[in-house]
Formats: sequence, C-alpha cells, structure tokens
Amino acid sequence: MERTVPSTASEEIELYLRTIYSLLRSTTEVQIRTLEEVHAGMNSSLHPDARATRPDTSAFIYSLLRLPPEMPRVERIAIGQSYAVFCQHGYGDLTTWMPTAARARRRRCFFNGRDSLAVFIASRSDIDDLIPTLVAYQIEWNKLHVLLNRCPQEFLHPGVEDDAAGFPALARALEMGEEDLARLWAIWEDNFLDNLLAVRGRALSLRVQLLSGSYSDYQRATRSWWDGIEQACRDIQDRPVYFVSSNPHSLPNILSGFALRQQEALVEFVRREENPRLLEEWQAIERGAPGASRENFLYYVLKKYQQSASGGQMSAAQRAEENRLGFQRITNPEIFEIEAQILPLSGLQPEWFDPRLLGGEQPLSEAELQALRRSDAVILNVDYPLGLAAYNILSKTAEHVGSLQGVYIMGKAATLNGVRGDVMIPAVVHDEHTQNTYLFQNSIRAVDVAPFLNNGTVLDNQKAVTVLGTFLQNSRVMDVIYREGYTDIEMEAGPYLSAVYEMYRPRRHPVNEIVNLYGAPFDLGIVHYASDTPMSKGKNLGAGTLSYFGMDATYATMVAIARRILRQELARLKG
Repeated sequence: MERTVPSTASEEIELYLRTIYSLLRSTTEVQIRTLEEVHAGMNSSLHPDARATRPDTSAFIYSLLRLPPEMPRVERIAIGQSYAVFCQHGYGDLTTWMPTAARARRRRCFFNGRDSLAVFIASRSDIDDLIPTLVAYQIEWNKLHVLLNRCPQEFLHPGVEDDAAGFPALARALEMGEEDLARLWAIWEDNFLDNLLAVRGRALSLRVQLLSGSYSDYQRATRSWWDGIEQACRDIQDRPVYFVSSNPHSLPNILSGFALRQQEALVEFVRREENPRLLEEWQAIERGAPGASRENFLYYVLKKYQQSASGGQMSAAQRAEENRLGFQRITNPEIFEIEAQILPLSGLQPEWFDPRLLGGEQPLSEAELQALRRSDAVILNVDYPLGLAAYNILSKTAEHVGSLQGVYIMGKAATLNGVRGDVMIPAVVHDEHTQNTYLFQNSIRAVDVAPFLNNGTVLDNQKAVTVLGTFLQNSRVMDVIYREGYTDIEMEAGPYLSAVYEMYRPRRHPVNEIVNLYGAPFDLGIVHYASDTPMSKGKNLGAGTLSYFGMDATYATMVAIARRILRQELARLKG
C-alpha cells in the first residue's frame, strides 16, 4: 500500500519547539522575549506579520481571545498541572487568587490581583498552545506600545470609540484599519481606553515558569479527573458507556429540550435587549424562512440570557431540570478545566427531545422510545480536551469502564477546501504526534448530518491531519498538507485514535506506521465543523467568530451523533 503522508517537518518549527522546551527546563523564570526571534522566524500562518513594524491585528486578537482579560496587568506566568504542584512550588495561597478565564480557550487560570497568573495545563499540548500565544501577544503589544507613544495624547480620550473623527484618526495612528480597531474595542469593551493606556504606559516583558512538566504529573492530574467521575457514578465500571467529546452545552440541550420550553422568556429577552440581528432572525423563523432554525436560535439565546445580569435564575432552573433527568456535571477545581457530564439514557424524557432527534429517515417509534427507560447505559460527555490531553482522558476512561459501546468526537477544525460552517467527516487521520496514519470506519456519514445542516456543506471521505498547535504551522507546511490531499486540520483526533488503538490491541500505539482501525469492537465516529480557513489571508479565528450562525454546523453534528447513540443503544437492548 502506498503511503502519502503530509511531511510537515519544518526546520523553523522544530527549532522553535526545541527552544521552548530547552528554556522551560530551567528552574527559574524564562523571559518570553528570548523566544521572539525564533517565533517570528517560523513564519506562522497565524502570525504572518510578526516581523513587520505595523501591528498584525488578527494575531493580536487571536491571542487576546485565548488569554485572560487581566493580561494587561500580568508580568509573570506560572504553569502547572494541579493545585498540588503549585503548592509544592510555593503557591499555596492560590485559593485567595481570583479565578479567571479566556473567552476562547477553556483553561483554568488564577490571577493574584497584582502581576501574576497561574495557569493549569492538562498535557504538553497546552504548552505548545500557550507559549506561542504569549509570544505573539507580547510582540504585538510592543508594536502598539511604540505607535501609541507616537500618537497625540488627544486621540486617547473617553468615548473615542464613538468619535466620528477621532476613531479613524486613532486607527491611522496605530497603522490599522478602522475595522480592526473596532474588533479590539468589541473585545475590550469598557476597558478599551484603559487597556490602550496600559499598552502605551509600558513595554511588555513577560516571564514564564513551568513548575513541573513530567509525564507522571499529567497522569496524576488525569487520575484526579477520573476520580471525580467515579465518585459521581460509582457503578460506571459496570454500565455500558458511550464516550462523547464535544462541548458542555450541545448534548444536554438537545436531550433535555430545556431551551425549547423557555421560548417565551427567551424571545422576550431578545426584544428587551434590542439586538437587531437576532430580532431579524426570529422574525425569519416565525415566517418559516428556509435555513432558519428555531432550536438553534433558542439554544444560542439561552446562553446569552444566562450570561446576562438577569440570567442567574434561568441557569438555576436549567440545572434543576437536568438533575431531574439524572444529568451530572463534574468539575475538579484542583486540576485542569475539562468538564465531564454523565447522562443516563434511562432518565431521558423523549417528549422533551429536540425534534430533530425523532424525525428524519427511520424515525423512532413510541415503543422504541419507551425501551430506552430500561437502559442501564450512560453517555459520558467530555468538554473537548486540547491535543494530547485527549489521549490521556480516553485512555484513563478505557482503564476504568467495563463496556465501552462507542467513541464519538465532535471538534473544530480548519478547512483547506471548504468555508466556515462546513462539516468534514474524515476516514483517514494523520497524527503529527506519533507520525501514524490512522485508517478507520467512520460511523457518522454525510447523510446523517446533511438533513440538519441549513447553511453549509457536508464533506465526507476527508483526510485529516492532527497538528501540534495552531501557531505551529506555516504556509509551506499547509501547502504540503493540501497537495497530499489533507484538507481537515485539527488537534484531537490523532491522540484519540492512539488511545483507541490501545483499547483493543495488546501493545502501545506504534510510531510512524499505517494503522488500520477497521474492526474496532465499538462504534467510532469523528466529525469536525469548520471554524477556520487558513488558506485565506486573515481568515483565522482572530479574524471573526462563528457566533450564532456557527451553531448550525455544531448542532447538525451533535444531532447526528445523538441519533447514532440512541439507535446503537436500542440495537443493544434488542440483543
């Protein structure tokens, strides 16, 4: 069999990684500026203008969204796997620090209120993600620092974002477009002027220290994660389990139907907030416009409502209803932030389901729905881990679960042949971590997703590549990937498939081989939705957001996975 793999080796990227890990071996803090030259030298596709004197706004915004909002005050970053690791290195007062989080990266962080940030990590992939993000952030901050100090003081006044003449003048002074400056304002909001003044006030010189980077520490943290699951569901070792890697809201939403029963309150919230775009979408739904989804709209508005000042009661009501269904949400504040959910199938109320679970071809009969009440199976839904944490999580789950019925992975990906909002279903995954190429029978097909996707395209039989990190790619590497037929770029499938291999083979996963996973003794489904088009300049995740309309692909994918689980469980119950 001929093997064409994306030979993504890049001397610049390899040099960058070697430099990062050699520096982090130090027992003292490392200056981020030490990495600036080698970072710029790899010509990252996410940071193409690192060497330019003008700001690379997309790279800066990408970094801002993946770092906590307290970063303008931060000077020191400590990295560790668990509360115990921080205690061993003199950070025993973390309980007095303020919890904080980034908008676009679920990673547990604490801020001491002055100048220090503690960051919890789950695997080496967090380092591959966090360090380049910090370097890009510092490079772009210091570019803006120079420009802001050349900028006339009168440009920086309260309400500048509403100044019809002053805002464009400020954008020109910062050598960026008005649209880019408006994106910065949209992220910083009320802190826009304060943060600009903070950038003007000091050149950034971040220091970082990895407190512990041993494999054993990652394993101990993962074991602590699993202990929380066993405590919540003590008989999970004796129950059939469907493992799902997704997000913490999609699956509970479609199985509980809570948002759908709160339609009146949610629509009233939209009217009260006077959001023209959402009001237009609701009116289109009421008219029955093609491509409009009542369910997706209500799920989106529910999240917005719960994030508002008046949303606490709605959040409490949802938790109470999930408790009645037997749903459990499990987090451990002393380790990395990967929420797990246990969803017993016997507690589901089919009349509350998202209607898309029941319709379509081969709809479930009333007798089949009632049969679910005698199921002893549970769904273990995991908030998707980053990179190698996926291997640790699934491996630990496989060690302690007696009967794994299926593994289903829903994740974000960059697409080289589609547009944002498309869905990719791979049949081949090349893993940069192991250099293995995995072949497998994907149980999710295009026909399973397409009926529920209103605005995108489903691309099946795709070839995916699991990369080391988002910044750790450049145009030359991506050109090689594309020319060799790989169009789906993501970060979790390879580590998950390495764990799948070990779940039914008698040895550790191989390295640099073609690995045939056909014949796995459980269902296996992997689906990605496109959130990034890196071959289009500027169209990375810093250039925009999927927002409400990105939920189309997310929920189409999750509906397909949930329907597959329900049918697999009914087939199991029939014997």
